Amino acid sequence: MSDLCLTVLCPPAVEEKLLDLLLLSPHAAVFTSTPTAAHGLGFGSLNQTEQVLGRAFATQVQVLIPDADRQALLASLHQQFAGTGLRYWITPVVEAGEIA
Repeated sequence: MSDLCLTVLCPPAVEEKLLDLLLLSPHAAVFTSTPTAAHGLGFGSLNQTEQVLGRAFATQVQVLIPDADRQALLASLHQQFAGTGLRYWITPVVEAGEIA
């Protein structure tokens, strides 16, 4: 079974709710969150400052998940965050480990 990296771009308004969901999720053992600037999002979803700057303020969350947990975690995200503008993509993890 392979691991995946789920990357989520999260609007600031729902960042805490997303992080809380992941902290409580049995499918998200390890994840990171980083403030980021998102480019290429729809013009209507940007506030005035973001429109001037040409980028949206967001938090990028990366979650390592087993492929077997992908559908359950995505279903939870779709249920909890419908209409919030969350964007995501999934990439394979070639190798992961801990340097002890």
